[in-house]
Amino acid sequence: MPLAHCRFYHFYFTTIVTTLFAAILNLYTLTCLSYIWVRLLTLTSSLSRCPACFFNLMNLFCELTCSPHQSQFMVATKVNYNFFFPLHPILFALLIHHAVLCCFFTLDVPVSDFTPMNNKTYACTESLEDGSGPCSCQDCAKACGPKPVPPPLPPPWTIFDIDDVIQATYFSFLFIFFFFSWDLVAQLTTPLFLLGNASCCETLGERFENALRTVFSTWGSFCVRHPGLVILVSLTLVVAFSGGLIHMRITTNPVELWSSPTSQARQDKVYFDSHFGPFFRTVQLIITTPINDTTIYSPYFGGSDVPFGAILDKGILHQVLDLQLEIEALVATYEDQNVTLKDICLAPLAPYNDNCTILSVLNYFQNSHSMLDHSIGDDFFIYADYHSHFLYCVSAPASLNDTTLLHDPCLGTFGGPVFPWLALGGYDGTNYNNATALVITFPLNNYLNDSVRLERALAWEKEFIKFMKEFKNPNLTIAFSAERSIEDEIDRESNSDIRTIVISYVIMFIYISLALGHIQSFDRLMVDSKISLGIAGILIVLGSVSASLGIFSYAGIHLTLIVIEVIPFLVLAVGVDNIFIIVQTYQRDERMSHEELHQQIGRILGDVAPSMLLSSLSETVAFFLGALSNMPAVRTFSLFAGLAVFIDFLLQISCFVSLLGLDAKRQEGNRFDIVCCVKLPEVQETKTDGFLFRFFKKVYAPFILKEWVRPIIVSTLVTLCYIAVVLLYYELLHLLWLNLTLCLSIKDSYVLDYFGNMSEYLHTGAPVYFVVKDGLNYSSPEGQNVVCGGVGCNNNSLLQQVYDSIISTFLIFFSTTIAFTPSSWIDDYFDWVKPQSTCCRYYNTTGAFCNASVVNPSCVHCRPMTSAGKQRPVGEDFMRFLPMFLSDNPNVKCGKGGHAAYATAVDLYPDDTGVGATYFMTYHTILKESPDYIDALKMARALAHNISQSMDHEVFAYSVFYVFYEQYLTIAYDTALNLSVSLAAIFVVSTVLLGLEVWSAVLVSLTIAMILVNMFGVMWLWDISLNAVSLVNLVMSCGISVEFCSHIVRAFSISVKKNRVERAEEALAYMGSSVFSGITLTKFGGILILALSKSQIFQVFYFRMYLAIVLLGATHGLIFLPVLLSYIGPSVNKAKVFAAHQRYVGTERERLLNY
Repeated sequence: MPLAHCRFYHFYFTTIVTTLFAAILNLYTLTCLSYIWVRLLTLTSSLSRCPACFFNLMNLFCELTCSPHQSQFMVATKVNYNFFFPLHPILFALLIHHAVLCCFFTLDVPVSDFTPMNNKTYACTESLEDGSGPCSCQDCAKACGPKPVPPPLPPPWTIFDIDDVIQATYFSFLFIFFFFSWDLVAQLTTPLFLLGNASCCETLGERFENALRTVFSTWGSFCVRHPGLVILVSLTLVVAFSGGLIHMRITTNPVELWSSPTSQARQDKVYFDSHFGPFFRTVQLIITTPINDTTIYSPYFGGSDVPFGAILDKGILHQVLDLQLEIEALVATYEDQNVTLKDICLAPLAPYNDNCTILSVLNYFQNSHSMLDHSIGDDFFIYADYHSHFLYCVSAPASLNDTTLLHDPCLGTFGGPVFPWLALGGYDGTNYNNATALVITFPLNNYLNDSVRLERALAWEKEFIKFMKEFKNPNLTIAFSAERSIEDEIDRESNSDIRTIVISYVIMFIYISLALGHIQSFDRLMVDSKISLGIAGILIVLGSVSASLGIFSYAGIHLTLIVIEVIPFLVLAVGVDNIFIIVQTYQRDERMSHEELHQQIGRILGDVAPSMLLSSLSETVAFFLGALSNMPAVRTFSLFAGLAVFIDFLLQISCFVSLLGLDAKRQEGNRFDIVCCVKLPEVQETKTDGFLFRFFKKVYAPFILKEWVRPIIVSTLVTLCYIAVVLLYYELLHLLWLNLTLCLSIKDSYVLDYFGNMSEYLHTGAPVYFVVKDGLNYSSPEGQNVVCGGVGCNNNSLLQQVYDSIISTFLIFFSTTIAFTPSSWIDDYFDWVKPQSTCCRYYNTTGAFCNASVVNPSCVHCRPMTSAGKQRPVGEDFMRFLPMFLSDNPNVKCGKGGHAAYATAVDLYPDDTGVGATYFMTYHTILKESPDYIDALKMARALAHNISQSMDHEVFAYSVFYVFYEQYLTIAYDTALNLSVSLAAIFVVSTVLLGLEVWSAVLVSLTIAMILVNMFGVMWLWDISLNAVSLVNLVMSCGISVEFCSHIVRAFSISVKKNRVERAEEALAYMGSSVFSGITLTKFGGILILALSKSQIFQVFYFRMYLAIVLLGATHGLIFLPVLLSYIGPSVNKAKVFAAHQRYVGTERERLLNY
């Protein structure tokens, strides 16, 4: 017959029944008011979550111990007068921790010669006669409503059972290949001036082109004629703008780097910090030992042998305790004042108990060597020692008496329990004795708006890191970290490779200075070299970067290390390319008979400046639009980069042109470079083409544009792009993985070891808080029922939904990563305030709170022992006793005091008039890899969203790591948006500045898009994750790709050759050589040096990505794009052809190229 209705595991139920019957056989006499009864009454507060279960258990217990009718259903076979409490300590701890008796069980016993006990019992769904409600859903499955069933996932869209993306890319490939094959024959060689009249758009484009040429020619002539004025004004403006650098602030705070102030994670963090205080700072050690010995503990009172890992050897524990005590005794100095651990540590019971919270297994022994050595035994046997105490404490960490012969407490010295999954690592299941690592955590107070106290904490952490770096013990292997460690390592990383970066830039500077000169003969080496001009061009690039940083520093915008590391590389690429184009165009040009030097340079600038404007303006607009990103690192980079590129362009068409005029006069006067006072005698100068130009013109361009080579190039590069698209589609999640040890550590960093140990040994996830925002009325039954998890609470309450998500496979569409049911201040408050408990009392004379440990006749229970008194407090009663609960320290007589656990969990209104925001804390499951953290964030938010909908009140999930990983929830969208906006900006600017030639702009955008797609393929091959750093590099690669493409396309568009192939060959020969020498060779040497970097972030995100940017840019800009233009390049602008012939008719320039 059913004797009770309970929901618990069969093993524990068997233990309960067995121990109860054992109690009967050992306590045959009437002992209802004995020690057993007193100890069982301590279950009241826990089992009160299920009144029917508690009634059934107590009814059964009393019948088996005190019933006058025992002889009808019991026979005593043995009498034992030893007096003991029968419940196993592990079981007792579990019962205390959670209401557990809520399922059906049946005892089948022989009934011959017996009258079975037939007392009334209650189902867990029934209310009691005293008005107590049915059990909660968490304790009684039958009291729960139906669980939501997730709908099936939608099937993928396919065509003929083939994935849609594969189909789309495959058909695109076929289309492109067919389109190229269709135009294998070049255009007719009819002279272009016989092709008919120009269209309206062509005429408009030519007029725009002519206007740009006229403006830049006039300006270039002015700069050459007035070099002093132009240089002085340029220098003055650069210095004035750079003056803002005195206000420069560099952001190294990881939160500021990776999380936008408007993002959900940042807003949640701000809300949490403002209502409950910031999340505590963490100092943590993970300790292992090289010793591999395993000891066997054999309990004296019977039981199986228990193996203990080497890290739990008592000698090792003593050494660890010595280390822990040394850390506690560390003294730091801040502003001539000593800072100790007690000054900054988390002490939840202060001021009654000022001991620091230390989550360590040594706290099971009260952080005492004598307690660790405590044992009970004689000359022959040891009955109890640290082994038995450890085994008890990992099962009941909140116990004040281990019930072994030691009778030592397990509760930590700080007044709270140390859960084994927080203090041990490397064990299997719940076999904590098999642990291979000890985890010691020192939570420190964090400070929101108190910089002085925060600096004191930082000073102590610095002293801790210094101490741990110097600590040596051959028996201990220690990985450690402090809250400031990551930020410190970012700073150290930024300084560790300064030498490598400097060497990289020096190599690029030397190349630029030497490559600009076109040496006619060895005798004219010092005359024809342009070292001083190259140095001036480099200084102009650096000046533009400095001016950009200064302007935004004036505006109060903080810099990031990404800006400092990336922007010089970007602006140097753009600036050097333009420098080479100007100088090499001048070197290849022949001055007309009626021209002076300023007119020649003005004409040259009029020819090349529109191309420079096209690339620079495209990049500037693309970068400024990239500043619309919510990601701080990307937004800051885009702002600084856009302005730096534009300033560089302005300085190049002004200051550099003036310097070029001065250098040209020096060269024409046969004066030495650098040493201008030395002059060679006058000789007849014979101009020759440079080697690189001759190679491009005579060998390279004709070869790649051969009829049989072009299809191979197109098919190869389109196939590579197709493969990259497939990889991007199927391996996108792979790109989203962020390895923090890779991104934030240097090879010799102690943080690298810590991250490795953390992934290997830790057995619990980060704390997670479900925050209920202000506005919920907790004084009303309706408000209470939507959050609580006990008797009478809603089946879809906050606590119940979190519980369901743990035991269920799905929650609507998602599984969850929550490990435990949250600690519930409201349920513990209801248990604390009940009249059956000894917790809630007050002085009847003053109304002040009276702690349960106080013995005073004037202390009376808060609520009467009546049916109404047993109900939950509502209205004024709720707020009357809640402040008492939140100030009550737990003790032996009342373990439900809320001061330690919930003092910060409830944000009370002023004067305790109401409850504002509250939180319910639990833990995530084990999170080791980045995908684990990302999934934990997504699932917690999905759960919080579901709770908010059912409560009709906003609830959000918050954990300290959310601000770092939130970017990965939107990184794919942010990447697509930034790159799409950049491509759109490049398309629009190219369309306008190419004289409304839409098709030319399409080809530029298409080639840049292919470069970006192939960049993703390279990222997959080289294990480069998609994050803020790589996104910045992708945006930068979009800008640099413009340099590789736009100059070639513009040269093609203004060419007057007969057909597309010849036009492509001409553009590649004249402009391709400058692009190759200006960007590719300049960057290649500097990038190779970055491979020597010690920093992982430089090797991966800079060396690999920069190398890929340059190689892919050169491949597509100097190989694919000319071939593409030879097939489907834009038709010649007839208006430009007629204008060119009219402009040069009757001059020696008529037969020359229009550059």
